[in-house]
Amino acid sequence: MNNVTIAIQVDSPIGTISPRLYGHFAEHLGRCCYDGLWVGADCDAMPHENGVRADVLEALAAMPVPMLRWPGGCYADHYHWRDGVGPSESRPVRLGLSCGLQVQDDNSLGTDEFLTFCARIGAEPYLAGNMGSGTPQELCDWVEYCNSAVDTTLARERAANGAEKPYGVKLWGVGNENWGCGGNYDAETYAKEYIRYATMLQHVAPDIEMVACGQEDEWNKTLVKILKRIPSLVQHISIHQYWLKGGPETGFSDEQYYALIAEAAATEEFITRTEKIIRAEFGEDHKVGVALDEWGVWHPEARFWGDQGGATPREPITYEQAGTLRDALAAAVALEGFHRQCNILTLANLAQIVNVLHAPVMTEGARMWVTPTYHVLRMHAPHIGAQALPVEVQSPVTTPDGAPAVSATASRAANGSLAITLVNRHLSESATIVLPGLSNAAVPSAQILTANDPRAANGPETPNSIVPAPHAVEGDAESGWRIILPPHSVLSAVFSAE
Repeated sequence: MNNVTIAIQVDSPIGTISPRLYGHFAEHLGRCCYDGLWVGADCDAMPHENGVRADVLEALAAMPVPMLRWPGGCYADHYHWRDGVGPSESRPVRLGLSCGLQVQDDNSLGTDEFLTFCARIGAEPYLAGNMGSGTPQELCDWVEYCNSAVDTTLARERAANGAEKPYGVKLWGVGNENWGCGGNYDAETYAKEYIRYATMLQHVAPDIEMVACGQEDEWNKTLVKILKRIPSLVQHISIHQYWLKGGPETGFSDEQYYALIAEAAATEEFITRTEKIIRAEFGEDHKVGVALDEWGVWHPEARFWGDQGGATPREPITYEQAGTLRDALAAAVALEGFHRQCNILTLANLAQIVNVLHAPVMTEGARMWVTPTYHVLRMHAPHIGAQALPVEVQSPVTTPDGAPAVSATASRAANGSLAITLVNRHLSESATIVLPGLSNAAVPSAQILTANDPRAANGPETPNSIVPAPHAVEGDAESGWRIILPPHSVLSAVFSAE
């Protein structure tokens, strides 16, 4: 068995791991919102709380969900917020349009329902505004409806709909993927439109944070050259990163297993590359963060484009896919990079929260189960709001791309406790983890998530096939700690301060 030494620099914090780095995404796409999150206030088929499915609500509250983006995605640039306020019986039924799907949308899940749900689970709301088919005035009105404390007609309407006090929504996206589904803009045209929208929005609510739509390097270079003219109008620039090279959702080869893990690890480089482009124009005087507001694995069975890796797309495309242990390991690897880049990555949203794409929660009729990714996110909860710490890994075994087979992240909480999360990326090799230098740490509690096969998944018939289990940490503060880490596993341990 291979010895892997993990050295944590406990006195050299990188920065604070913002709760916003553990955000999620709920788009009106497939069964994410309707029939997943939302069953409606008149539903008799299953328990709910004001229309939100009760078992889903309980699972999300426990995960946790510090921030939630809504209503899109591509859906956002078709969404007119006024369709979703007021008495449900008087709301119009529209075409729900996103990613090529056309469905009936009764608008029963609207602004007030969504923001009430966010408050219930402790999520900061992040609203994606309509630039594709909307107007600056429409978006200004939405901000006023949500946030104004002045006695205006829109504020009175909000009060009549049950929210006398302003919601105080801070995060606002000005369009989504406007280089594609959000209008097929070129970068220069979008940048100029963004300035017009953002100027008007700032007049309505000077304290909001606005997110501009980024893409890849060339788009981003053009965008920031124009936006730097009025730097106060932008606080975050959005990028999206989906992992597409891992082959089938469950029937993947060993090579495809490693390809997905490598893609997840490469997300960090996309973040740092984007930050360099931003900093080259804005300098250090005005902080503009990188907003990775869509990320995760998108398997070929759930799309009709890109590298299929030998898989066949399901027809019709529903954007639903299996969630395996491999997907959870990839998420854990990406989170390591988020922690290391916590000073430049200002928010991140896993896509998506229920049923669709890299979902932590799944439903089928009255049944609900959580994926291995859900458990990984819950195991990471001690890192949220803590100080990220540098970690050095010395591993004699590597993955095929040359990366250490074991990777790690660590953080220090305000109460002095130390959290560490370890990922054994190797398919077949176990590792003995050696943790020296933690002289002030008490005996930790630890949980591990693994299975006999990284292709394993939970499902409606077997919802608890893959769940965290207690795991032994041997040794003591004086001689060091030792952990046996099996292949394709993730482990989180918390060392309380003595």
